[in-house]
Amino acid sequence: MENIERMLNMDKDSLKHIIQSSTTTVGIKVKEGVVMGTESQATAGYTVATKTAQKLFEINKYTAATISGGVADCQYIINQLRAISKLREVEKEKIPEPKYIATILRNILFSGRSYYLAMMIVGGYSLSENQGKLYGVDLLGTFYEEDKFISFGSGSPFVLGVLEADWHSDMSKEEGIELVKTAITAARERDAASGFKIQACSVDKEGYKKVL
Repeated sequence: MENIERMLNMDKDSLKHIIQSSTTTVGIKVKEGVVMGTESQATAGYTVATKTAQKLFEINKYTAATISGGVADCQYIINQLRAISKLREVEKEKIPEPKYIATILRNILFSGRSYYLAMMIVGGYSLSENQGKLYGVDLLGTFYEEDKFISFGSGSPFVLGVLEADWHSDMSKEEGIELVKTAITAARERDAASGFKIQACSVDKEGYKKVL
């Protein structure tokens, strides 16, 4: 009941603020899989709360996730995804696919819609399809599957401009890493809520690898 009341009382300005949460997260598809990245600034209003916030997480060997929104909410959800992924791996004797993790995320956010303030990107490598996969899930549980790239957060308009201009379907992992760096750098230059170090990873058939 509390969740329903909170959802009904949320005005348009509050919803817009959550969706444009103060961060920059990005995921792109490359030939070998996906490259994902973010920056490390976390804000509390107009204050920089920390310069070293972790916003990029390994969920399992073939899946990673970025977070934006309420830090406590996102950290709780990340822990839930890791635990459920491990239980699934033990049960089925194989590592869950990225789509399974994204679906679990969607179910968590939908069941607690407007309670968890989280906008998250899930990306990884599908062993069954032999290709990279990208998904976005918003705080209402809306589920997106992207075949090129995706970005969430207040810096996303700057990121998407760079990606629209420079992403191409035949991009290598090395090119993808450089493109993610360029895109996040553009956001850090123009978005006051994004800054400091870049965090990035690649996920391919060899698994998750931190690259920055």
